[in-house]
Amino acid sequence: MIRADVRGVRALTRRRVAAVGVVAVFAVAGLTGCDAAVQTPGASSVTSTPAPAATATTPAPSLVPSPSRTPVPSPTPAPSSTAGTALAAVEALDVKGRAPRTGYDRDEFGPAWQDVDRNGCDTRNDILGRDLVDVAYKARTRECVVASGTLHDRYSGDDIDFVRGQDTSTAVQIDHVVALSDAWQKGAQRWDDARRTAFANDPLNLLAADGPLNQSKGDGDAATWLPPNKAFRCEYVARQVAVKLDYDLWVTAAEHDAMVRVLSTCPAQQLPTSDPVPGPGGADLGALKEPTKSPTKAPTKAPTKKPAPRDADVTYANCAAAWAAGAAPVHEGDPGYSRKLDRDGDGVGCEWAP
Repeated sequence: MIRADVRGVRALTRRRVAAVGVVAVFAVAGLTGCDAAVQTPGASSVTSTPAPAATATTPAPSLVPSPSRTPVPSPTPAPSSTAGTALAAVEALDVKGRAPRTGYDRDEFGPAWQDVDRNGCDTRNDILGRDLVDVAYKARTRECVVASGTLHDRYSGDDIDFVRGQDTSTAVQIDHVVALSDAWQKGAQRWDDARRTAFANDPLNLLAADGPLNQSKGDGDAATWLPPNKAFRCEYVARQVAVKLDYDLWVTAAEHDAMVRVLSTCPAQQLPTSDPVPGPGGADLGALKEPTKSPTKAPTKAPTKKPAPRDADVTYANCAAAWAAGAAPVHEGDPGYSRKLDRDGDGVGCEWAP
């Protein structure tokens, strides 16, 4: 009995030991698992080895774009426009298509060469007096009518001798920097007569120029005609920009691009300001002073030949005759002056060519 109990106890003990052993095995297995988890950093250091390799290969593609930056040409935006410059002002002009030329006529801008500033001298002589040097004036015209002078022509760069006369006056012509026909097609056809007349006689828009070159220009804008003298192109285009801004005229896309192209070579070029004509007759009176000669001649010629009787012999049937004789405009006191030639009674007859 006791042996059986002992055997039973032993068997029970063996079963418990076996159970404990199983538990121990699971415990060890659990510890091993924990060890494995603890060991994972070691394993991750092994598995992380490819990670740096992957990151090492990642920067390589990022280096590829850097060479592509070099070919991008940054010098293109070099002509930066500064406020107040002609280049900056171009962007203030409206860009539109050219309107039809239908209805254009020179007379739409008033009779040629009026005395709009009421200085007693027509616009043509005002500009000749302003732009020529060594100017000589026709006698008894109050230093208005330019008889001769020299033009340092900015369009060609040449010097041109001007002599007033039916066959010689055309050597120097007065150019509308923004041509009248061009203005008509870009806004002027909507103006009233007074504004068009002011535009046609505005000194800012007028330059004395080589006659044949002025003829070749026609009504060209900056896209179709530029002065042959390249040194003057910046100033010429800047003047066109100033005039178009003042009178709210638009430009075509081609004209806009041509203006930018020229002014980009001189980004500091300023807009010209209003260009009034100085002096009572519209000229710089320092070059020649004819009135000083008359006192010396007066004592000798006055007793024998009085100018008045001789003046009475000169008459002009109309303004066409006065212009053909090279005498127009005819000022009060000039040979041939009469009230019928001076319809507005301002003392200047035949102010414009018929």
